[in-house]
Amino acid sequence: MSDRMIPMSFGKMMHWILTEYETQGRIFGVSKYHHAKPATLSIFGETVENPMGPAAGPHTQLAQNIVTAYVSGARFFELKTVQKLDGEDLPVNKPCIIAPDEAYNVEWSTELHVPEALEEYVKAWVALKVLSREFGFGSDTGFIFNMSVGYDLEGIQSPKIDNFIESLKDATTTACFNECKTWLLANLNRFQHINADFVQGISPQVCRSITLSTLHGCPPAEIERIASYLITKKKLHTYIKCNPTLLGYETARGLLNQLGFTHVPFDSHHFDNDLQFADAVPMLKRLQSLADEHELTFGVKITNTFPVQITENELPGTEKYMSGRALLPLSLHVAQKLATAFDGHLQVSYSGGADALNIADIFQAGIWPITLATTLLKSGGYERLAQIADTLEAKTACNGISLDRLNALCESILQDTRNHRSPKAAPRRKLAAHVPLVDCYVAPCAHTCPIGQDIPRYVSLVGQQRYVEALDVITQQNPLPFITGSICAHSCMAACTRHDYDTPVNIRNLKLVAAQQGMATLLAQKTLIPIHKNKRVAIVGAGPAGLATAVYLRRQGFDVTTFDAHDTAGGVVRHIIPSFRIDAAVIEQDILWVAAHGVTFQLGKTVTPQDLQGFDITVLAIGAWKAGTLKLAGTTPLGCFAFLSDFATKRDTLSLGRHVAIIGAGNSAMDAARAAKRVTGVETVTVFYRRTKTQMPADAEELELAVAEGITLCELRAPISHIDGQLTCAVCELGAPDASGRRRPVETSAHEVYEIDTVIAAVGEKVDTAVLSAFGVTMDETSRPIVNPETLETATSNVYLAGDAYRGPATIVEAMADGLKIAHAVSLSVDSPSKIMSGVPADEILTRKATLMPECHDDTEASRCLSCHEICQHCCEVCPNRANIAVDTSSGVQILHIDALCNECGNCRQFCPYNSAPYLHKFTYFGSEAFMNDNTNDGFLLQDTGDCVVRIQNKLHLYETDKIPNIEPKLVALIDSFRSNYAYIQ
Repeated sequence: MSDRMIPMSFGKMMHWILTEYETQGRIFGVSKYHHAKPATLSIFGETVENPMGPAAGPHTQLAQNIVTAYVSGARFFELKTVQKLDGEDLPVNKPCIIAPDEAYNVEWSTELHVPEALEEYVKAWVALKVLSREFGFGSDTGFIFNMSVGYDLEGIQSPKIDNFIESLKDATTTACFNECKTWLLANLNRFQHINADFVQGISPQVCRSITLSTLHGCPPAEIERIASYLITKKKLHTYIKCNPTLLGYETARGLLNQLGFTHVPFDSHHFDNDLQFADAVPMLKRLQSLADEHELTFGVKITNTFPVQITENELPGTEKYMSGRALLPLSLHVAQKLATAFDGHLQVSYSGGADALNIADIFQAGIWPITLATTLLKSGGYERLAQIADTLEAKTACNGISLDRLNALCESILQDTRNHRSPKAAPRRKLAAHVPLVDCYVAPCAHTCPIGQDIPRYVSLVGQQRYVEALDVITQQNPLPFITGSICAHSCMAACTRHDYDTPVNIRNLKLVAAQQGMATLLAQKTLIPIHKNKRVAIVGAGPAGLATAVYLRRQGFDVTTFDAHDTAGGVVRHIIPSFRIDAAVIEQDILWVAAHGVTFQLGKTVTPQDLQGFDITVLAIGAWKAGTLKLAGTTPLGCFAFLSDFATKRDTLSLGRHVAIIGAGNSAMDAARAAKRVTGVETVTVFYRRTKTQMPADAEELELAVAEGITLCELRAPISHIDGQLTCAVCELGAPDASGRRRPVETSAHEVYEIDTVIAAVGEKVDTAVLSAFGVTMDETSRPIVNPETLETATSNVYLAGDAYRGPATIVEAMADGLKIAHAVSLSVDSPSKIMSGVPADEILTRKATLMPECHDDTEASRCLSCHEICQHCCEVCPNRANIAVDTSSGVQILHIDALCNECGNCRQFCPYNSAPYLHKFTYFGSEAFMNDNTNDGFLLQDTGDCVVRIQNKLHLYETDKIPNIEPKLVALIDSFRSNYAYIQ
């Protein structure tokens, strides 16, 4: 597959735009247009309707990219950098972009030849003039193009770059400008508001300003020579890109560490070799004076590339360039430092982590224009610009930079939790499945839920305040909505697509709202299913696994009795998890719901196989209550469950001393730490972990809650002994990955000693295998029970395991999933509920997909759901070049990859919910036989003869004449729709 994208002619681009708009109401897939307010801002002798747009990068490389940004709301366009090294001579490794949180790239400048880049910018300029007038998007003088060049004076003075600069200053004599006008004049009948006079009056003055990009290590004298040349010889308003290295290594490292970006790897060599602040300020003042003499604007562009190391082969090469959320504090602090040196009298253009939620503060501090890249590379793509444009057009910038506002902004970003990276590594959100050629829409939340809840449906119902209906949807699969609505590990939220926007939809809390508001009515409506199966079921254990299994089997008509050694049901959730996480009254709500199904309880009774002689089926859901073993010289640590049980029943009598150590880093360890902090007399609680916090098994929110309550985390420490109140730990370092993929902790010769009164071991509880053996369960050589993984039946007929008894310590919802599996194995008739559409109109879904909206903590939280199972299209949204499109077919909307527009940047791979890359794995339209021969994707080609050639599973077929084996009917519908309704793409 070639990584060469093929620019469109102006005529083809305009034909695409006009036809798509007429037939579908879209322009390059965008359906939510921005109509600008009259321009109120002036810069470079031009007016601009708002001061933001795409940064020099993938979103300004092709003409259609610029058009897409414009119709979405952008009005300032920093064109992608050109340099003397171009085209095939430019070494751009592919894939070249990843944007999971902060973004990284290994690009330099445009991948096109410089003359091709010139044509793209001229085509885009003319197109925007026409579209602004034809569709009323704004004034045809309400946007600005700003060219970007690099990287040395010799290259900038070369004939190739000089012609580029001069042609954008005045495109009158360029062939492209005149070809654009010729096409428009020949096609005036296709427009309602464009006439010959308008076309002839289109200004050829594309750019009056320029931004200089220099390589790291460029000497100050060279920077000043280039800027002086651009001001005095080229007569251009000039910005110089400044690097975050102006902050100095210690400041930059400290800022990123403070915000949790400790994983970003870089050393001091760029800081040592780049332009120094002491040299920058006098140079910038000289250039500012020089520009004033020539009646031109001079300023700085913050920031240029920030190079960091590639350590895990995430991109090809050894160094990548960071942007986005992690760059935000660096960029703003560079602006603050320079603005302070100039007492606010410095023009600052900005890029670095700006988005819809912070851009107004940047603008109102007097910093603009503002360009964006990372936010546009995420789901929502270009259409995120509409929210940003609306935000900015309602604000007013101060005259010059307000140091007070800028100082306050720099302080606020350090306090705003949105700018802080979680102490835990982000969970992998890719589904294991491969992306299908058709019908690839999927809600990762529901797909990831172990019990397969119809999450989009019940979230939508909660949003409509239809709580009883929502709870009915929930309880079809989830008989413990109060427990899971309070403390579920929520793998659904870890998979939520809104991670690519702001924060995930708070699915767990919406479930709890439905339970709180709907349970009384649902209980009143509940009717018992008669016992009609001739087998009695005994459930041993009344924790989540046992309770859920009891409900699933009772619904199938079985007579179900649940036994538990405790006097009350609830298992670990009730007897171990502290009440500050979940109250007993909340748990009791679920017990009432379980009982309403007709489940019989026998509590306070430890049962043996002999006690269950009258039962036909036994499900062992006994939980993992046996303490894990921690070898510690000098003392025997207190077991985590033993401590938490005592905390629940006799907290006032506990005595732990002043300093408590928790050994372990799972959720139980966090519970123990938070509980210990609440014991009278305890002053400090420290969690010791032999790995780093990013590798901790505890949920991120549990760790964050613990830290917020004053718990100290001591990483890379392995306790060795506890003697006379002194806990000795070996200092560890991370070595090679172990079998789980985590880097193995290796003890060093260094040791540290801590004053500790009580040690609590939370190193993983175990199942009492003696109980399992008593029921005939056999074990393997690792003491794990031998179970049929499809049915969870043991070697002893009609004896099943569920929850921790089968898995070892697991999550509540995983335990419930075991109950579903057992119910299906026993009854062979447990049906999964059919998926129902969310009921949210498509236009509303599209609006949500373009909008940042942090968590709401009320019913309106449901309005943040993106209904991914109905409209996905992430690969379309995040592609800067529009190389993935959504095609309306007779069998629904399908995704088609357009080979000619793809440069294999790889961004769509990041955001496809499947373990796939759409540009490699989706059905593809090939623009030529050469493209098809250079690619292995399944797809089709429309030949000049009118024939359609289809490739399926590496075999070519003539569409009209061959009977194509193994072709999905929906692919036929896709091909037919493309040929009939999308011919403008050919």
